[in-house]
Amino acid sequence: MYYLFDNYTLSNPYPNANVPGYDAAGTGRTQVLNLGLTKNFGSSTVNEARVQGTRYNNGFNQPKGGTGHTLDSLGFTTSGNGIIPLAPAIEGVPELDFNQMNMILGVPSRPNRLIENNLEVLDNFSKIIGTHTVKFGGDFHYNQLVEQLDNVLNGNFVFNGTETGIDFADFLIGAPTNYVQGQAEPSNGRSRYFGLYAQDSWRARSNLTMNYGVRWDVSTPWWEQHNQIETIVPGLQSIVFPGSPRGWVFPGDPGIPSTLAPTRYNKFGPRLGVAYSPSVGEGFLRKLVGEPGQLSIRAGYGVFFTALEGSTNFNEIGDSPFGFFYVGTNPSFTSPFLNRSDGSQVGQKFPVQFPPLNVGPNNPDNNVAWGNLTPIGSSPGFYYKNRLPYSENYELSIQRQLRSTDLVTVSYVGTQAHRLLVTQESNPGNPALCLSLSQPSDVLKDTPTCGPNGENNTYFAANGQVIQGTRLPIFGPLFQSNGWFITSGQSGYNSLQLNYRHTSGRLQVLAGYTYSKSLDNASGYGEQVNPFNPKASIALSAFDATHNFVVSYNYVPPLDKIGGGNRLTRGWALSGITRFATGLPVTLIETDDNSLLGTQFTGPIPLGIDLPNYAGGSVHISDPRKSGVYFDNSGFSSEPIGQLGNARRRSFHGPGINNWDLALLKDTKLTESMNLQFRAEFFDVFNHAQFNAVDGNVNSPTFGKIKTALQPRIGQISMRLNF
Repeated sequence: MYYLFDNYTLSNPYPNANVPGYDAAGTGRTQVLNLGLTKNFGSSTVNEARVQGTRYNNGFNQPKGGTGHTLDSLGFTTSGNGIIPLAPAIEGVPELDFNQMNMILGVPSRPNRLIENNLEVLDNFSKIIGTHTVKFGGDFHYNQLVEQLDNVLNGNFVFNGTETGIDFADFLIGAPTNYVQGQAEPSNGRSRYFGLYAQDSWRARSNLTMNYGVRWDVSTPWWEQHNQIETIVPGLQSIVFPGSPRGWVFPGDPGIPSTLAPTRYNKFGPRLGVAYSPSVGEGFLRKLVGEPGQLSIRAGYGVFFTALEGSTNFNEIGDSPFGFFYVGTNPSFTSPFLNRSDGSQVGQKFPVQFPPLNVGPNNPDNNVAWGNLTPIGSSPGFYYKNRLPYSENYELSIQRQLRSTDLVTVSYVGTQAHRLLVTQESNPGNPALCLSLSQPSDVLKDTPTCGPNGENNTYFAANGQVIQGTRLPIFGPLFQSNGWFITSGQSGYNSLQLNYRHTSGRLQVLAGYTYSKSLDNASGYGEQVNPFNPKASIALSAFDATHNFVVSYNYVPPLDKIGGGNRLTRGWALSGITRFATGLPVTLIETDDNSLLGTQFTGPIPLGIDLPNYAGGSVHISDPRKSGVYFDNSGFSSEPIGQLGNARRRSFHGPGINNWDLALLKDTKLTESMNLQFRAEFFDVFNHAQFNAVDGNVNSPTFGKIKTALQPRIGQISMRLNF
């Protein structure tokens, strides 16, 4: 039996803003309970049973700095078409996002509380039968995730430079690109997992062992205790909320289970492994293979299914009618529910009146004021046809013992992952339609023309036709940009891995080198893929590193042989870790919506799929230590209006890593049971600059530059008494 609890408090100076003055507090408790019973039945049979539970109760980003100022005292209108403060207790400077400057200021707009309960029950049974070791068992998980997300209760302005070309200049003239505000019910997420497996390790010969087995995985998508989640199914009319816009549906609607996507029961993952230690006679092969047992060859292949992220529920909560997340385009700064371009009234959207908890197909709710909750925008939904993600893992390794002190391993390791969860726009703009309305001659006199960030506007064509936005006609004007969390992601990783271990009396060395490449169309469910062709987004993974060499070492100098080995000369050691590695890839983005697709607010990361154009050829890399410039940006330009740029999302790497950490240690034995240790430790001992990410935003004035670095050399001296 094992039990742990841990309480913590956190004062975070930069919870969301990256300038001083807007700090926040956090508190939490962690509890872990583990009960286990291992029972032997004779000498060849063992059963292991375990029950374990965890509970996390955490509060994040509770605002402190920047509060105490009412919005009206700061010049904002707080009635009519202004900002209705939904959380007066944390009222203060609203969040202001400057996308070109990469600067955020204001009171944290997303304080939240997260309570997570997990229960796991598992049992493993193994039995030795002759040359076979048979093992089978099962595993059951039940997970609860309660989230109270105070999502942008008091408003958030985004500046992209759409008015003047410079985001801060837009701020000075009061011209934000977007206004965001939200209000949400708590989410009570639930999921279950059940798995069974059976395997056999067969010692076919003294130098050959085979392992084979299969695992059956049943993992439910997450559901909400009160069915307060939703998804998007084009053309389907809800019967749970009959007044809902066509396509906006809920658990209980035709074909929509509580999990939104069906639970699938046909996921079987086979596994196969082989370990072989060849033995040969005399001659050249004997020298190559060595003595019996000095060379081993291992190979393996397996299919592994994984659960779907519960954080998708985190991004789904608060959507209509269980809350509302509003994104306005071209708002007035002081009264954001007025359109700055033409003075038209959007209409106040807050506060939201939530429906009761017992709504269903047999108890529909016709009382929702959908007119106040539409158009629906920035409300991602879990795709209703999602399937369980899985990977195919394979490995071939050769291990050779050279001497009793040296071991070398050469491995080829790879993974192909399928049906990964990513974000994909369900309702992209139509660039051709927008371009047909982009000139004054294309529209009626004194009416707006279409351009970037104009996908949701109403246009009056020169022939008198009224066009309510340029997005897909199947959704109509009641929908704006909404993402699907969809299993259309894929990735591939292949690597050559070399390892060397040396252990002798005074010297220990462990070295590893990896040459690898990783490709995907999204490095996490928050990244977007091309909505028309997800494979078109394939590029280097965000974590790709072509070369990675790491060596750790520990050396005991022979000082103990001086002067008979007294206390002064005994116990010295020098240890360290050295790493040389390729930097992470530079992520290229464009934030101006020149593509006319309108994908910036599709998912949890406010970046669209727009990419710059590249003239071609190799990207010229320079040493950033003098000017901060890392790559020549002259070959890059903004994408043409109505087209996606031709640059890859990630195609070249940022600055690499050259780091040495060293430590000098001295152990002095004071008594039989007491030891005093002296430690002098240096991190980045040669003070080589370790840079942070390169600015890959083509719209940023620092595009191609590095603005920050990690901490310089750090040294510390300490004494520790062990007894």
